[in-house]
Amino acid sequence: MNFFLKVFKFLPPEIAHSLALNSLNFLYKARLLRFLYTKPESNPQVFAGMLVENMLGTAAGLDKNGDYIDCLGELGFGFLEVGTVTPEKQNGNPRPRVFRNFQENAIINRLGFNNKGVDHLVENLKSKKFRGIVGVNVGANKWSKGKERIQDYLTCIEKVYKYADYITVNISSPNTPNLRDFHDERNIIDLVNAIDLQVSKLNIEIPLLLKISPDESDESIDKIIEVIVKSKFTGIIATNTTIDKSSLSDSKLREVEGGLSGEPLMHKSTDKIKYIKSRSNDQIPIIGVGGVMDSQSFHEKVQAGCSLVQIYTGFVIKGPSIVKEILLN
Repeated sequence: MNFFLKVFKFLPPEIAHSLALNSLNFLYKARLLRFLYTKPESNPQVFAGMLVENMLGTAAGLDKNGDYIDCLGELGFGFLEVGTVTPEKQNGNPRPRVFRNFQENAIINRLGFNNKGVDHLVENLKSKKFRGIVGVNVGANKWSKGKERIQDYLTCIEKVYKYADYITVNISSPNTPNLRDFHDERNIIDLVNAIDLQVSKLNIEIPLLLKISPDESDESIDKIIEVIVKSKFTGIIATNTTIDKSSLSDSKLREVEGGLSGEPLMHKSTDKIKYIKSRSNDQIPIIGVGGVMDSQSFHEKVQAGCSLVQIYTGFVIKGPSIVKEILLN
């Protein structure tokens, strides 16, 4: 498989991503995947009342539409998160919109919530064979404004909650204009209150998580913690991608619009985990994501205070073998 990884590096990023996942899916359906990638032994963990097979999962963005749940589950992940999904199908931003930096183990993307819509995802959730934990990451359509955006979240939550093990509310993508405004005090209160009402109305019992930006100030994080503790939300995912590219050595890439993920995000996202942990008095369970490229960075995230860890860029750059490498070290 290392040969194929090298080949994929020469293909346009989105073509390589699709080809890699479709190859995994083919191997899964041919019953060959289990022989190429042996699952690590189970190491059950309880998070927010959910029993997960181990602490490593996929971050949203890897499988936006839930088309690859079964083959990704076969690789040994403890849990999967699919999405981000929006109420209606949308194509996302114009291409090129993904930029790989192999020298620094990084990716910049400005995809813009490209997905097939929530109804397509729900059908995949209904038909999946994977019996592990699957969370759904929900967002707003690009063209929605004001209260329409809140309604977008409510629509997605209502459609997926019967088929998901948890739901992540994504307010932190930098690639949908003004989406990060939900971090502001008044906006986050309005959003959380609306979701709380819906949770009560529909008697939703699965965990709700909020995915935050790494670019927020401590004061902003303090307010989010205060709101979450008083709400029906269970925990926080820290963090999404960063718009700060000052650490990149390539000056041209520093000028590219979009969110930066991978190794350059590691310390920034980990610092947010530490801060949330210290300010929440262990009241908020945390899933850590951002810059996990190996077992060392995985354990750094755990030591910082998160209970589970997700990967995205590490999987894209290093391939499926990263799962076993992390979990066996």
